[in-house]
Amino acid sequence: MNKKILIVLTSHEDLGNTGKKTGFWTEELAAPYYALADQGAEITLASPKGGQPPIDPKSEDPTAQTDATRRMAEDKDLLAQLSNTKKLSEINPADYDAVFYPGGHGPLWDLAEDATSQQLIVDFYKADKPVAFVCHAPGVLRHVKIDGEYLVNGKNVTGFTNSEEEAVQLTDIVPFLVEDMLKENGGNYSKIEDWSPYAVVDGKLITGQNPASSEKVAEELLKML
Repeated sequence: MNKKILIVLTSHEDLGNTGKKTGFWTEELAAPYYALADQGAEITLASPKGGQPPIDPKSEDPTAQTDATRRMAEDKDLLAQLSNTKKLSEINPADYDAVFYPGGHGPLWDLAEDATSQQLIVDFYKADKPVAFVCHAPGVLRHVKIDGEYLVNGKNVTGFTNSEEEAVQLTDIVPFLVEDMLKENGGNYSKIEDWSPYAVVDGKLITGQNPASSEKVAEELLKML
C-alpha cells in the first residue's frame, strides 16, 4: 500500500490549572501507527508547534502499556520522528491520503481551538479523504464547519464519554466534555460500556470512544484506503 497518512498530535502539556502535565496518549499514537505502517503506509507526524510533542505521563504508566506501546519504546525510527514532528502550518493536505488524530487531554486545549487544524480537517473532508479521531480527539471537531454547518451535525459519532471523564476525575478540569460537545453540535452520539473498544464510521468520518478503540479506528481507516 503506497498511501501517505498524516498523524496530528497535540503540543499542549498543562492539565488546566492543576500543575500536572498532559499531552497525547501513547497507545493512541502507537496502535494506529503500527496498524498503518505495517500495511506499508508512509506516515508523517505533525503538531501545532512542531518538534517533540508532550506525552501524557499517565499513558506511560505500566498498567497503560500494550504490545504497540512496548514496540514504540524500542523503535528508534519512530522516536526520532516523534522528536521532530512537522509544524501543522507547513502541512499541505494535498500531499496525504488521510488524517488521524490521537487523543490524550492535550487536544482539548490546543487543537480544538487551532484554526490551522480546523482548516486542515475541512480540506481533507472536502477532498473526500478519511478523517479519523480517537478518545479525546473528536474534541478537535468542536469548531469545524463545512459550508456553515458543524461537520458532526447529523453524523454518527462517538468519543470519550462523560462517565469516562468522571472516572479519571477531570470533569471539572477540562475546557469542555467531548460527549456533550458532540451532542450540542448536532452529532448522533453513541457509546458502549466505558473503556471498551468502539469505533463509529459515517462516510469518511471515523471516531473512536477511548484509548482501547485506537486500533479499531485504524482498522476502519485502512478499509478506506
